[in-house]
Amino acid sequence: MNNETSSSFEISSQNKPANPCILVIFGITGDLTKRLLYPSICNLGSNGLLDKNFCIVGVAIEPFTTESFRTQLKKNVNEFIADPAMKKFGLALADHVYYLSGDFSDANLYVNLKNELEKLVLNAAASKNYLFYFAIPPEWVETVATELNNASLLKEKNDYFRRVVIEKPFGHDLASAKQLNKQLLTFLNEDQIFRIDHFLGKETVQNLLTLRFSNGMFEPIWNRLYINQVQITVAETLGVELRGNYYEKTGALRDMIPNHLLQMLSLITMEPPLSFSAKEIHAEKMKVLEAIQLTKQNDVLQNAVRGQYGPGEVNGEKVVGYRSEKNVSPESLVETYAALRLFIDNWRWLHVPFYLRTGKRMSQYATEIIIQYKSGPSHLFTGLNQNVQRNLLKIYIQPDEGISIVFNSKIPGPILRLDQVEMKFKYSDYFGIKPATGYETILYDCMNGEHLLFKQADMVELGWAIVQPFLDVWNSLPPRDFPNYAAGSEGPHDADTLLEKDGRKWIL
Repeated sequence: MNNETSSSFEISSQNKPANPCILVIFGITGDLTKRLLYPSICNLGSNGLLDKNFCIVGVAIEPFTTESFRTQLKKNVNEFIADPAMKKFGLALADHVYYLSGDFSDANLYVNLKNELEKLVLNAAASKNYLFYFAIPPEWVETVATELNNASLLKEKNDYFRRVVIEKPFGHDLASAKQLNKQLLTFLNEDQIFRIDHFLGKETVQNLLTLRFSNGMFEPIWNRLYINQVQITVAETLGVELRGNYYEKTGALRDMIPNHLLQMLSLITMEPPLSFSAKEIHAEKMKVLEAIQLTKQNDVLQNAVRGQYGPGEVNGEKVVGYRSEKNVSPESLVETYAALRLFIDNWRWLHVPFYLRTGKRMSQYATEIIIQYKSGPSHLFTGLNQNVQRNLLKIYIQPDEGISIVFNSKIPGPILRLDQVEMKFKYSDYFGIKPATGYETILYDCMNGEHLLFKQADMVELGWAIVQPFLDVWNSLPPRDFPNYAAGSEGPHDADTLLEKDGRKWIL
């Protein structure tokens, strides 16, 4: 992971600090906090976007004291934050971070937490607003939320808020997502729950609606009459790292597709909203997701491919296969790669295939949306003995955020020959800044109660409903060929076949 994080980004044109609050992070000792959450908080703070009395209470099972955890936190700052302004802020903020050790299922932990929060409000002029961030495994979400409710820490009043932020995956399948939503909504209002998808905080993802609806050159041809196919790829060169326990229960499909990939799909396919309010955008995203054909179980094998990486070479280094990773079964049948073909049954997208894929230990690290247009009339070029290639619109989400257009051009010279050329826009080149991780915007919006970048209960359940047929078939038919792609490759051969039978191929 790139440890460099820019402190130059803009959330509010007025540079207005977020609403004051105490941020309570359950699972503060984990990788998520030290690599993403805390650097993002430092990014906000170094840009003047946090209240002056902002503080953090961390809760985890590890036996730190407040002082020993602050020492560890400062080491993390020096390791994971490169920007001088962010580092300075992070080291100073560490003295306003408090730590509680305990078992998440122990009611006494929440009594101690309540006392600690009340003490901070009284003695440190901290806010009565509490933002609870669940940086914990999914199986603990219901327990922690229930215990917070039992300790009377979730009830709001007119002069303060209580909010919870929940990392994906939200549930394990459709049934568990419904159960979790039902349980949370017994003691929380929908507007108190922030189901996080950090991809939606990335600049390019947020720019999708601007790209589509503010540019007359795109929206008129953004439909089935002009678009041949759409591909969404989330490829990682990393393996499961230290997350074997989590990944063995989840797999690639659950981990990425019901949330990240379907959210990106909904933004590029939704109809124009009446406004940019969270309510209107949510409504349009729901409409297009509801229009996705639910794959019948007997069609799953024709519309999906799964894979698991074996030993290989990534970036010149030999790496082990998934089954040799820490905390992974040597006979594991969990997929580390998933590819789906989906169709949307509405006027705009009828018969346009959407190919979604995600995988670990791939040949490159990239998240991209590629829109391929249909061929234009090419009778003028039939005598050239070469195909006129289709135009592409590429939207780069990570690592280098930007947009490019690929089109045909004449090769200089006396003979008429064609080749594809690319016009590319990069955020870092044009605006002179490197976009942030995405968590900055997410955290800022949580503090301000803005739901635009978050999913409501119905959208979570719909995402699971779309992938449930694939989960059911894969659970009933164990794979026979795992591992079926080498680390550092493009994925399993069957993923190529998925497109080849449509006369297409992966573009990235």
